[in-house]
Amino acid sequence: MPGRECYHCKQWIEDGEEHDCWTTTEAALTQDLSDDLRDAWERLRETAVSLGNQRIYASHKSIMFSRKSCYFFVRPKKNILELCLFLGRTLKAPQVRRSDRASKSKVYHIIHIRHRDEVEAPITEWLQEAYELSDVLVSNAVKVRAKSKHKPKSNRNSRR
Repeated sequence: MPGRECYHCKQWIEDGEEHDCWTTTEAALTQDLSDDLRDAWERLRETAVSLGNQRIYASHKSIMFSRKSCYFFVRPKKNILELCLFLGRTLKAPQVRRSDRASKSKVYHIIHIRHRDEVEAPITEWLQEAYELSDVLVSNAVKVRAKSKHKPKSNRNSRR
């Protein structure tokens, strides 16, 4: 049987068969979740959808939630939902497993969710904050870019 094994997903691909393991769907990423994780995922997704207009899409092993830029994503794993949330400040809370600076204005926070009951305050409040912050950061970036375009360029040779 001629073919090859994909070095990314380890799936066997027959000769001539199309294969794109980088393109995935929400359903594919969540199909093997336990009942508790599936309930937690559904509640997390419903909470995010209730925040307002946004784009939800699967990318490699994550499900992204974005307005103009991503404000959080979820990596469904065997025993947890790994939530990565972008805020303008560092959280000090027992739910936060790890945090670090993602850019000048954003800090990412890793939170593990195992059950539907964990998707409540303060996590839902942080999702709301991240959702609102993503719009503010994008509009601030546009203003900064607009200002920098209008600055006159200095002539360094005229100073001498």
